[in-house]
Amino acid sequence: MHIPDGFVDLKTAITTGVLSAGGIASSIYNVKKIFKTRVIALMGILAALIFAIQMINFSIPGGTSGHLLGGALVAITIGPFAGAIVLSVVLIVQALVFMDGGIIALGSNIFNMAIGGVFAAYLIYFLFKKISKKRWSFYVSIALASWFSVVFASFLAALELGISGTYEMVITLKAMVLVHMIIGIGEAAITTAIIAFIDKIRPDLIITRESI
Repeated sequence: MHIPDGFVDLKTAITTGVLSAGGIASSIYNVKKIFKTRVIALMGILAALIFAIQMINFSIPGGTSGHLLGGALVAITIGPFAGAIVLSVVLIVQALVFMDGGIIALGSNIFNMAIGGVFAAYLIYFLFKKISKKRWSFYVSIALASWFSVVFASFLAALELGISGTYEMVITLKAMVLVHMIIGIGEAAITTAIIAFIDKIRPDLIITRESI
């Protein structure tokens, strides 16, 4: 899902860059406001895990790549603000050190995955958890949030490529969204399994349960 340089035009890169900067600044402010030592520790651990997960990617027709996102994992365990920071740091390191995703397109990639993907996941999780407090609904909410976060992030990436005129909007949307609807199933299964494991051995590490 990483967009390389040259695939989004300058106005799209600048717009998403400004939106991403604002999102990161807001996330840092909110994390500092509710500072907890265990949240900071978990951010480091999850950053390493997400970094490893996102290194496994494959090409998709339409000028980008597909991989597991991890947005729902961080959003549900440590909350959307801390999660957005974690994914942003991962994306910055990947772009600067491993050339995975463009430098100019970094704002777009952060906006799609760290802002859009994380907050979309948390919204679905939050709404579903409000409907039912039963244990089974917790896991269903994780799966739905994981799937939707991947699809939504891919939609944003396709939209940016279409607006930039890199490919026809319809072709890019079909290529990106349809493939990521399948990838989202894998993301849902893996994320649910990881959080279920955490819930079994250290349920206290799922920070969002305290706020919902």
